[in-house]
Amino acid sequence: MTDADDERGFSPDVAIAPGATIRETIDALGMTQKELALRMGRPVTKMNELLQGRIAITPETATQLERVLGAPARFWLRLEMDYRTTLERVKT
Repeated sequence: MTDADDERGFSPDVAIAPGATIRETIDALGMTQKELALRMGRPVTKMNELLQGRIAITPETATQLERVLGAPARFWLRLEMDYRTTLERVKT
């Protein structure tokens, strides 16, 4: 979602965890979740929690994703922000 979407009153009612995008990206690269975890220096269990949306993408994690997957850190942080905001919106 962009700022322009907010101005038009767009607000999604489905929250999609950034992990779905990470999963699609590593699948396209032929990389496993375990390989991603190793390249990022993270435990596989934490990577699984991240992919499931149970833990948030932090600036540190976003920078590691940028290094390993190539998409800018701000892209991952924006996905996380949109996800958490939508989760909060649909709770009410």
